Amino acid sequence: MKTYCDLHTHSAYSDGTWMPAELIAEAEKIGLSAIALTDHNTVAGLPEFFRAAQGKNVEAIGGVELSTDYGEVELHIVGLFIQEKHFDEVTKVVTELTQRKEASNRKLCDDLRQGGYDVDLDEIKAKTPRGHINRAHIASALVEKGYVQSIGEAFATLLSKNGGFYNQPKRLDVFETIAWLDKIGCVSVLAHPFEELDEAALRVFLQKAKQYGLHGMETEYAKYNIETVQKLKEIAKEFHLKESGGSDFHGDRRKGTYLGIGQGNLRVPHQFMESLRAERKEG
Repeated sequence: MKTYCDLHTHSAYSDGTWMPAELIAEAEKIGLSAIALTDHNTVAGLPEFFRAAQGKNVEAIGGVELSTDYGEVELHIVGLFIQEKHFDEVTKVVTELTQRKEASNRKLCDDLRQGGYDVDLDEIKAKTPRGHINRAHIASALVEKGYVQSIGEAFATLLSKNGGFYNQPKRLDVFETIAWLDKIGCVSVLAHPFEELDEAALRVFLQKAKQYGLHGMETEYAKYNIETVQKLKEIAKEFHLKESGGSDFHGDRRKGTYLGIGQGNLRVPHQFMESLRAERKEG
């Protein structure tokens, strides 16, 4: 009987540590009905992901998590059910984003070195041959060299957007991204909404996002307690949005968060996936 799925995971093709085939193997082992690979700003791992799922009892769903701008706020939009015929188009759209990220990462590492922190972007990239480097990789390097005790500490201090060495690159516009995903037949989902917006700001955003074709919102998420989940369910119903959810699994880079169950209390019903799939259209 199909019960639970996980619609938000990452592999070593972005900032996770597991390969796509490992995600499929673990998903089947723990009995998930379906798993979506939603790497940050890349679909490079999806061909391997789909191959690994052939003949398995777990359904592989192609996805991507896109970093977007909403005023001064960074929002993440997950695109689900990406068709293989659109891989090249997705790659083209995110190429400029990737180039901006590369320039930002290099400047960040240069500025850190000038500030007395011995981190080298080429050294970090050599350890992550398949992945797109982001602040999480640089944070790991700072931990390895003993400058901070944890990735969380790195983000709160040296890599902070406010007062640290980090200057964020220009990202995609959130509403243009939602409209584009709809155009190519993807189902767009707002990821972890309360990580970036409070309830009042979320309502303002959703009012406009619905006009551009937003399909769903994560109501089940690894970090959310019962009260938060219930509030998000109420908001999703109010705005006629489909519910989604996932562990945001990153492998060893995010200790204490596990595939399928998040931090232990996550259960994403299989019906979420089927309901979202029904929103898909031919792009």
